[in-house]
Amino acid sequence: MTARVLVVEDEPVLRETVAAALEDAGFVVLAAADGRGLDAVVDRFRPDAAVLDISLPGPDGLTLARRLQARAPTAVVFVTARDAVPDRLAGFAAGADDYLVKPFVLAELVARLRAVLRRTGRLVSPTVQVGELVLDEDAGRVAVAGEPVPLTATELRLLAYLVRNRGRVLSKTQILTQVWGYDEYDPNLVEAHVSALRRKLEAHGPRLVHTVRGIGYRVAAQP
Repeated sequence: MTARVLVVEDEPVLRETVAAALEDAGFVVLAAADGRGLDAVVDRFRPDAAVLDISLPGPDGLTLARRLQARAPTAVVFVTARDAVPDRLAGFAAGADDYLVKPFVLAELVARLRAVLRRTGRLVSPTVQVGELVLDEDAGRVAVAGEPVPLTATELRLLAYLVRNRGRVLSKTQILTQVWGYDEYDPNLVEAHVSALRRKLEAHGPRLVHTVRGIGYRVAAQP
C-alpha cells in the first residue's frame, strides 16, 4: 500500500530535498511552501501523513496539524529547528506522532515516517526481492538464499536505498545525501560501506551491488 505524504516546508531547497527523498522511498508526495488552501489540498490529495515545519509563513505548523487532524485522521511528523523541551511538548500537544529536529538525516526521516505509518495502520510494507536477496526494511531483516544476513544500521540504510532504486545507477553524492544526510564528504565513506555490505551479502550468493565505473553503484540480479 503506497502512502500519500504532504510536505509543508517554506525553505525551497529543503522542501525539494525532502520531497525527493520520500518519493525515492516509494511515497506519493505533494509539497507546499505554506498552508494556504490547506482544506482544498487535503480534500484533493487525501494525505495519510504530513511532514510539517513549525515556523511557516501564515498559519504555523502547529495550527496546520490541528486543522489536518480535524478534517481526517492524519499522521504528523514535525521537522523543525525548534529543539527546546517546551517546543517539543507543544508539538505533541498539537497532535504530532513524531518530532525531528533540524539538521537531520534524510534516512532517519524516512524511517520515522514509515514507523509512524505502520503504527497507525496506514502502511503495510511488503518485502522486496532482488535475485536471492530478500529485504524487509521496516523489520530490519535481510536474507540471501534463505540465510539471514546481519547488517549494521548504516549498512541496512545503504542497502535499502540501493534496493528501493534497483536498476538505477546512483552516484556517491546521491548515496551520501540520502543515507548520511550530506553531500560534501569523503566518497571513500561510501566505498568502504559498499565493500563491507558486499562481503556480507556475497558470503551467501552472487554479487548484487554492481559498480558502474566513474558513476556509482547499481543493485540488480544481473551485472
